[in-house]
Amino acid sequence: MRLPVKQIPPAGERVTEREITAPVDLCLPSGRLNPDAVGWTRTALHRTGLPGWGRNKRFEYWSIVTPTAIVSLNISHHDYRANVSISYIDRSTYAEITQGGNTWLPGGGGLGSATTGEPMEARRGNVLVRMTPRGTGTVLHAESERIRVDLTVTGEPGHESMGVVVPWSAKAFQYTKKDNGLTAKGVIVVDGVSHRVEADESTAVHDRGRGRWPYFTLWNWGAGHGQDTLGRRIGLQFGGKWTDGTPSTENWIRIEGRLHKISSHLAWDYDPAHWLEPWTLTGPDVDVVFAPEHHRRHLFDRWVVKSRGDTCYGTYTGRITLATGEVVAFANVFGHVEEVERRW
Repeated sequence: MRLPVKQIPPAGERVTEREITAPVDLCLPSGRLNPDAVGWTRTALHRTGLPGWGRNKRFEYWSIVTPTAIVSLNISHHDYRANVSISYIDRSTYAEITQGGNTWLPGGGGLGSATTGEPMEARRGNVLVRMTPRGTGTVLHAESERIRVDLTVTGEPGHESMGVVVPWSAKAFQYTKKDNGLTAKGVIVVDGVSHRVEADESTAVHDRGRGRWPYFTLWNWGAGHGQDTLGRRIGLQFGGKWTDGTPSTENWIRIEGRLHKISSHLAWDYDPAHWLEPWTLTGPDVDVVFAPEHHRRHLFDRWVVKSRGDTCYGTYTGRITLATGEVVAFANVFGHVEEVERRW
């Protein structure tokens, strides 16, 4: 079965995206992409079983921002490699503690389907990360030699998030669920010092992925949460590069819990030699500038296998035009942008 993928210019082009409103299988019984899965959702409706072994990618990533810290939890499983990690960044100095790492040729388990509601848990040595769905929220627990995390993440009633399938071909594809604007409450302990996390002072970002990738991938991702100039709660979600040439985008804005899809590819303009210079994101309905305040690099390079990530934290300012014609303006919305390269 051939997948009908329209080839389009890489950026600045509007596309027609289909909203999916009923559960659907990501894969056909053969393991190839189900054409009916191509589209986007407002809740997690894709059943993401991935048969076979070797090219499958599964991950769950959470990042919680408080007035004083940025805490990240990661579980990923790529058949022949798994990663479990916790990081803590002090926002006053951007000093960082990272615990965990890779396990080669791991067994199965740790990450199930995106819709089963089962707890997801993985361990590497003395590093443990557990993510447990609870109603409309998630309980996050992590422990290591220097960091302990116990948080409950929740969303407001009616809170929507985006799931989308990016189809590179019938054999290579990605389901991703992007969410932000969630709140967290609980405690983080770092080197024996407890830090309370309050819901009215925190915001959480979730990134879920299930797919089968080509050997080389390069992408941009950006997210932020704050208020627009009218005082409404907004969430920002932008993606790029690896969606170019497909009929799917990872772009949306959420206003007071309601998601508004941005069905156009964006041009990302930034200088990889100067990560702390402004980034611009433009498209038919998007005119946004990101002002970085800190750059963070991750690099794992073993010739055949490479994982590089350059992430900047800072603020978004700009304007987005909705499909209704309304222009949403915002300034100083805290968030992040990144460029990530994978060879595996």
